[in-house]
Amino acid sequence: MKEAALRERLSEIQKRLAAGLERIDPHHRLVGRPVRYRVIAGQAFEITYRDVGRIEEAELLGVKKLIGQPCSWSVTPQTAETLTVRFVVPLNS
Repeated sequence: MKEAALRERLSEIQKRLAAGLERIDPHHRLVGRPVRYRVIAGQAFEITYRDVGRIEEAELLGVKKLIGQPCSWSVTPQTAETLTVRFVVPLNS
């Protein structure tokens, strides 16, 4: 994938999340949390939310729908009280 096309694709994902996250996250479990976007080895785009107190499958499915591309997610403990929620979008699709 060419660099310009990759930047455009990633920017589109970020815009969709910014525009729709409040709608699919009514309890603000992800809204307002620290988020990091990064490309992993040119093969995947990773979106990581930190300091999440709780998350439901419906919210995860909503984010996946906002991303609009095949992706996977994982939820792991960050501390005793918080979670890290990570979405990974393959870039070869």
